[in-house]
Amino acid sequence: MASLAKPSLNNNEAELALIRRITLRDRGALRELYVLYHRRLSRFLMRLTQRQDLAEEIINDTLLVVWNSADRFRGDSRVSTWIVGIAYRRALKSIRRRRSFELIEQEADDSLVGADALQDCETQEWIEEALEELPIEQRLCLELAYVLGHSCEEIAAITSCPVNTVKTRLFHARRKLSLLLPRLAGNPDL
Repeated sequence: MASLAKPSLNNNEAELALIRRITLRDRGALRELYVLYHRRLSRFLMRLTQRQDLAEEIINDTLLVVWNSADRFRGDSRVSTWIVGIAYRRALKSIRRRRSFELIEQEADDSLVGADALQDCETQEWIEEALEELPIEQRLCLELAYVLGHSCEEIAAITSCPVNTVKTRLFHARRKLSLLLPRLAGNPDL
């Protein structure tokens, strides 16, 4: 009846219990963690990569790192911060490694995104276009803050950079978006 004890645990305590079980090589705990994090990581990574296959590969790489490194988790941050941080670093590494390949495929991807964007509202299309023009570090900080709801301190831990760097990236990203969005909307004078 271990499942009866779980509701009294907060999310981080329950996730810490999963990490402890993973250190003991409990595959069931890894499956539970996968189910718990798959949707959240998938949404985050799809915004960055716009490729489901790449997002799935990064999720699998992330959970492999968790499996292999669970015993080194010190508990200095929430489990979610640690896992999203691993996914963030794996995504950056993968994006950089595949950048040249993706440049070749960019035209095909753009046409697919354009077809999907026609079904979405125009504002969403403008936001997506503007986000694509941001440097990857700024875009990731925006995603971590506004999509996944992490604080600047948590983003700093995830990205392994100072809190002030995170704040600066968010500031510059918001400023660039405020300049890009009117232009994309056809109102360059705003």
